[in-house]
Amino acid sequence: AMVGYGYLVSLAIILLSTKVLGDLTKKVSMPQVVGALLAGILVGPSCLGLIAETEFIVYAAEIGVILLMFTAGLETDVNEFKQNGLACIVIASIGVIIPLIGGSVCYYIFFDIGNSYNEMLSAIFVGVLLTATSVSITVEALREMGKLDGKVGNAILGAAVLDDIIGIIVLTIVSSFKDTSVSVGLVLLKIGVYVVLMCVIGALLLKFKPIIDRRYKKQSITTYALAACFVISFISEEYFGVASITGAYLLGLFLSTHKIKLEVEDKVRRPSYLFFSPIFFASVGLKVELDGLTKELLLFSLILLMVAILTKIIGCGLGAKLCKFSARESLQVGVGMVSRGEVALIVAQKGYAMGLMPATLFPPIILVVIATTILPPIILKKIMK
Repeated sequence: AMVGYGYLVSLAIILLSTKVLGDLTKKVSMPQVVGALLAGILVGPSCLGLIAETEFIVYAAEIGVILLMFTAGLETDVNEFKQNGLACIVIASIGVIIPLIGGSVCYYIFFDIGNSYNEMLSAIFVGVLLTATSVSITVEALREMGKLDGKVGNAILGAAVLDDIIGIIVLTIVSSFKDTSVSVGLVLLKIGVYVVLMCVIGALLLKFKPIIDRRYKKQSITTYALAACFVISFISEEYFGVASITGAYLLGLFLSTHKIKLEVEDKVRRPSYLFFSPIFFASVGLKVELDGLTKELLLFSLILLMVAILTKIIGCGLGAKLCKFSARESLQVGVGMVSRGEVALIVAQKGYAMGLMPATLFPPIILVVIATTILPPIILKKIMK
């Protein structure tokens, strides 16, 4: 454990390195968030080794990503969102199926596994890993470009929320083949209850809108909103197995039609930008430890990376195209969904614990996670013009 006050130095290093590299990437007209991710890699264990991931950093990073998604929810244009509702479902569904098949086939062919039952499950699990979408990095990139609440931004956000839920179901189904105590029915029930709960919260906030709106001048309203955001994030993760950021985003979405929205957004964004978000972006880079990467595994990483990128672009892009998005918008949606981020790492950890994945696969997965997280903002910047 970290004794004493060393964490203060770690924080200073994180804040300075993310800022400096963020400014540098901005100069070469790449999104600043890319610089922040690179900063994490640079100061982390794989390069300079100045900072290791401590418990404190993990917690601060979690707050960072929750605030990021909460403010993204607040910025959402609800009317645009309603128009894209069906599109989100289609994009998310095809965006899960194609990576699932792609990842499984990739593992199956590369490791030439024949018909061993356990290896088949591992192959399918690699597919499951590729279904995950972590949209938090994309959100930041879109926000920098001022494209967050447009048609494409909303489609990406909505699809990512559904993606999370479909991903849980698929993971549970695969787990149940390995571990008979895992109940698919129970998980479906939980998700059903979660959806109902969120609808009830949304409806209540709508019903009490006049009362909440009257208080929009009050200083304390942001405190209440932020406390609610943390509670809903906790409930989502702890009781329903849904990502905390999904809960945070949904609450932001529900509040986005309220008068208090601007007040809350303005107040929450400051600590987020100044402190918590840089820690989150850096923490993604800190996770890079590539010991144990053999030549064979490196080759597998590169193939898996190509599959990871192409399947999301094709899957989500195809979904968008079917829903009458233009070819360019469809490509933007596809690229925006490429990032796997911390979600895939959490899924990998779960799979490893259940014996669905050999430990040797961690370095390739970390590589895929980092590359799919750094590339989308760069490509989006090019194709969003």
